[in-house]
Amino acid sequence: MGVGRRMRKQGPPEPLSEEHFAKLKRKAGLPVDDIPAETPNKKKRKTAEPTSKANGAGAKKAAPKANGRSNGVKAAPAPKQNGKATKSKSKKPLPEPDSDEELSEGLGEGLSGSELDDDEFSDLDDDEVEGLGDDFLGSDDSVFDSDAEGQNERRAMFSEDEDESDAEEKLTAANIVGLSRKLDEEQAREEAEAQAELEEAALQTNIDRPHVLGDEEEDDLALKTKALLAPDLQLLRTRITDTIRVLDDFSNLAEEGRSRAEYTSQLLKDICAYYGYSEYLAEKLLNLFQAREAFAFFEANETARPVVIRTNTLRTHRRDLAQALINRGVTLEPVGKWSKVGLQIFESNVPLGATPEYLAGHYILQAASSFLPVMALGPQEGERVLDMAAAPGGKTTHMAAMMKNTGTIFANDPSKSRAKGLIGNIHRLGARNVIVCNYDAREFPRVIGGFDRVLLDAPCSGTGVIAKDPSVKTNKDEKDFMVLPHTQKQLLLAAIDSVNHASKTGGYLVYSTCSVTVEENEQVVQYALNKRPNVKLVSTELPFGKEGFTSYMGKKFDPSLRLTRRYYPHTYNVDGFFVAKFHKVGPTPANLVRDKPAKSTPASQTSEEEVVDKTPIATDEDVPGNSREEDGFGGFDDEEDKAYMERAKRSAMRRRGLDPKALEKPKTNGQAKPEKKSEGKAKNKKKT
Repeated sequence: MGVGRRMRKQGPPEPLSEEHFAKLKRKAGLPVDDIPAETPNKKKRKTAEPTSKANGAGAKKAAPKANGRSNGVKAAPAPKQNGKATKSKSKKPLPEPDSDEELSEGLGEGLSGSELDDDEFSDLDDDEVEGLGDDFLGSDDSVFDSDAEGQNERRAMFSEDEDESDAEEKLTAANIVGLSRKLDEEQAREEAEAQAELEEAALQTNIDRPHVLGDEEEDDLALKTKALLAPDLQLLRTRITDTIRVLDDFSNLAEEGRSRAEYTSQLLKDICAYYGYSEYLAEKLLNLFQAREAFAFFEANETARPVVIRTNTLRTHRRDLAQALINRGVTLEPVGKWSKVGLQIFESNVPLGATPEYLAGHYILQAASSFLPVMALGPQEGERVLDMAAAPGGKTTHMAAMMKNTGTIFANDPSKSRAKGLIGNIHRLGARNVIVCNYDAREFPRVIGGFDRVLLDAPCSGTGVIAKDPSVKTNKDEKDFMVLPHTQKQLLLAAIDSVNHASKTGGYLVYSTCSVTVEENEQVVQYALNKRPNVKLVSTELPFGKEGFTSYMGKKFDPSLRLTRRYYPHTYNVDGFFVAKFHKVGPTPANLVRDKPAKSTPASQTSEEEVVDKTPIATDEDVPGNSREEDGFGGFDDEEDKAYMERAKRSAMRRRGLDPKALEKPKTNGQAKPEKKSEGKAKNKKKT
């Protein structure tokens, strides 16, 4: 075994001095006078050290052999200086103690004679030991100089257990191809081993068939007992994951004699018990996805979506707003590359609804998915826009910011209480081009029409925002999914009729819901396409989102429904949403408008009705006069108007000093009216 790295680097330990041996002798009771004086040799050894260090060639050979002890070890020959070999002067051997016991007592309990002989350097070769001098402690080669190693012999600096073959091979132009090939082969071998492990694990998984279905032999009493007990959530979750694994690879993992419907039914029951859904809603949502994706959807509904704010560009810029909120201890970042005004909030030391920036109208708390309908609509400056369900005002103010407070926005909401919050947000955010109205949106073509663009964010079941409102899990039943789609269809047809197809810049309509069910989305859009052939679906131009369904549960939809976009909480980390964009290419045919039955009217009245009925759809020239009368636009309630006119006349007579009761008395002749007036003037003079 060669010399260890530690010895080559540091050299042998320094020799013990004569004074140290003298102390040991005194402790042992030996006479100190018997020790020969070695002062001249000691001095010569010290002066010889720089000489041996100066010549590096000799130290190279002497240092590796300096591993012995002073007991009977011969001194190594002195190194050569300037090409001549110099012999070191041998020292006289030290007197040995009288007995081994005295030596052991003098060296102490931890340094016995056997330990001196059998140490870590006792395994040196005999040839190396013979090369050392008789007096190793006094030799001139006691100190090893690491700088004196020869340049011809380079050894890798690794641990003692490693040999020279472990050293990295030096990269040169000659061996770079070989080293590259070696690395490629090693990488290919590792990939093959990893693939083999995966295949083995898959094989073991296929062999293990999970038992998730209950036994058919269980009686009714056992089933009732289980129903009364509280569910074991850990067991339910394990069974859900096992069932999903079986459904993913049904042919290999399913139990014999079991059908897919049985596993699906078991999965539905477990989801209802674990997440707290009604069986009707859970089945409806489960049919939208594959089993594994449905599990991800239900799991995502258990966690809240990130808090997002929208910068009001009418008052500030996003960079300035972000810096101001960061200074207040808010941790945020842009919501994504798809939005230039959104900021996602991670942590805030202050309430976001009470900061000075919020009160000044620099931002509004708004979900990221609510940006999408306005982005799809894309209102232009100077246009006439209608928001049919505007409260609480996030989308309305977003449109006002995109239009830079130009044009006109009609913000309608059927609820007066919600309209108050809408008005507050409009004032706080500084939107000056908004008109707030309170109508049932289904009446809007009769109220006013001819809009360049219309936004309909229809009321829905809220199955896309279950994380915000968990009550949706249980309070939605089959009746809700019949009433809501019917209302949405009526609103969508009214919105289509309110759009001006001849608009130079617009003619577009966006329909959106915060629901993920097909009954409220694709089926409503398909109904509108069937009832209004003058509209067609166009691209939403949104940068992300899943395509809408073209077939669902045996139902076939128009292929253009691929242009609609769906958003799910488990895919984009936003609320569930649906967006569809229509383009009105022509006037609505008269025979498709559902109004009151036609009435026969004279030609003069028809012409008058044509003049009055230009406002709802300004360019519907093809609509005949009788159909315009049918829609009821521009009509008056004569009885109500008569009461208003009489009240106005009385007020005018009082201001002129006349008696309002004179209107109630019958007229006898042409002079009766002036007499009454004069009497009224006389009474007025008496009062003054």
